[in-house]
Amino acid sequence: KKKNAEEKAWADAAPARALEELRSKRNRLLAETDYLALSDNTLSSDMTTYRQNLRDLPAGKDTVEKCENATWPTKP
Repeated sequence: KKKNAEEKAWADAAPARALEELRSKRNRLLAETDYLALSDNTLSSDMTTYRQNLRDLPAGKDTVEKCENATWPTKP
């Protein structure tokens, strides 16, 4: 019974793990363009949109499938 409970707990946590992986990749991509958002730079509208789309990406991703099938924005 303990094994079944552990397997269920692992399966139940799958969406949270998938969302964490998605956020981790998103954060890496945002970090790659952080230098562009410094006060002495002016972001292009394309880059502003790209960064906003990255920040919005996790919204509504409540299943493993939604996380794995997320449409990533294209970096300008």
